[in-house]
Amino acid sequence: MQDNKNAGRRKFLRNTLTVAAGSSLITPSLFGVPSILKYYKKPNSKFNGVQIGVITYSFRSMEDQSAEATLKYVLDCGINAIELIGDPAEVFAGRPENTLDRSVFFGLMKKKRGGNITKDEAKELTEIQAEQAVYNQQVTEWRKNADMKKFKKFRKMYNDAGVDIYAFKPRNTFGKKNSDADIDWGMKTAKVLGASHVTVEHPGDDATTLRLGNFAKKHGIYIAYHGHEQQTPTFWDTALEQSKFNALNLDLGHFVAAGNTAPLDIIKNKHGYIKSMHLKDRQIPANGKGNLVWGSGDTPLAGALQLIRDKKYNFPGTVELEYEIPEGSNAVAEVQKCVSFCEKALK
Repeated sequence: MQDNKNAGRRKFLRNTLTVAAGSSLITPSLFGVPSILKYYKKPNSKFNGVQIGVITYSFRSMEDQSAEATLKYVLDCGINAIELIGDPAEVFAGRPENTLDRSVFFGLMKKKRGGNITKDEAKELTEIQAEQAVYNQQVTEWRKNADMKKFKKFRKMYNDAGVDIYAFKPRNTFGKKNSDADIDWGMKTAKVLGASHVTVEHPGDDATTLRLGNFAKKHGIYIAYHGHEQQTPTFWDTALEQSKFNALNLDLGHFVAAGNTAPLDIIKNKHGYIKSMHLKDRQIPANGKGNLVWGSGDTPLAGALQLIRDKKYNFPGTVELEYEIPEGSNAVAEVQKCVSFCEKALK
């Protein structure tokens, strides 16, 4: 019964989005009714030539993680281009259900990275990771025969609402231990979704970046490596030398938190290799490396955006919401603030 209700809700959202996006009968006087009606006007988050997007991971705290709900969050933020985490698309296409609580997993991983995880929590994390490994194998088997028509349908739903997918980041696809079939699937699916590149955590392994670069060449799609506090000005150099299809998914906030000075120089020096850049406001090590509300940290976000604008660099800036959401707010409201920050910086 619950599945039928969920299916009905998804159908309603799909139909409403379609009607609202294409109707010429809706007027501004209707803005007082449910916000979904405003989608008759296509979103636009390209400001003075600089494309601002969002990684859908930013909405991970929202209760509904369906394809339709995720699209609504994006549209509510006025965003017309995204880096898509794999879950909404894969679930839409029929991926086996994951019963694990990812919020618990993310919380434990955050504690582990921060070095303040307890013994009991470490044990719980190990158990979750073991269960996740079993589930990952189920997903690998499902992907072998996944219907690409469903991913085309997903893309059409988003494109019809005015949202393009410039990057795709599926989970457990491009790692050292992933099979050739996993990698082929990830890159093939990215192209079906319309992405110019896939994003992946930098493996810290030259053999893996060489392998992934060869797959990227085979599929004619770029693979952009993301980094955290291990980023340095030369962090990507070996991968870039290995293949013209290896590229950067620079994270400017993490770059600052790593203690790198002159963070705008990495953009100037590597702009030809950057396919997309994550935006967040982190502090330098001396100030605690905090992940803060935009405008209160040490990351030169406005300067970076203005550099992209003035130099006419051709890659999007991707909002990644990672600071603590204030009480009484939610992820959509906070992403809206981030987009507003970008718009003001680019005027």
